[in-house]
Amino acid sequence: MRTLLLGALLLTAACGDVGAGRQCTAIGALVGLDVDVELTTVETGRIEVCWDDRCVTPELHLSPSSKTVGETCTGDAPDSVCGASAVPTGGKNAYVPVPDLPAKPVTVALKLVDEAGATVVDERLTVTPKMVEPNGPGCGTGGPQAGVVVAPDGSVRER
Repeated sequence: MRTLLLGALLLTAACGDVGAGRQCTAIGALVGLDVDVELTTVETGRIEVCWDDRCVTPELHLSPSSKTVGETCTGDAPDSVCGASAVPTGGKNAYVPVPDLPAKPVTVALKLVDEAGATVVDERLTVTPKMVEPNGPGCGTGGPQAGVVVAPDGSVRER
């Protein structure tokens, strides 16, 4: 009987609230790299990610970037109505899934070209993917992610 009670107690503790007083969801996190291109002349590109004598070349699908502007509210009550607009920035962005991406330094080779097909960025840099907690602190990790930013002048840095 004691074994049964001890087992029930351990099972209850294992299934309880992992997030220190809050419920944790089962939301996962994509494993990969965020690419943010502020250089407005970029049309398309190619990315390669390498670690441990292994390289992958996932597809880089760049989409137009936007930012939120003009947030206005009718009041400050919980049921007040607010509005905002998405405005194009001229830049582009992509999320590049890399399923086996490790949480340690990797080499990223990024080549970007303009509308005429001329290379405007050809850089290689080291980034360190970090484990993310998609449900907040204390609710477990979802996988490693890293980011690369291409500034308006074409310089490349880790996010």
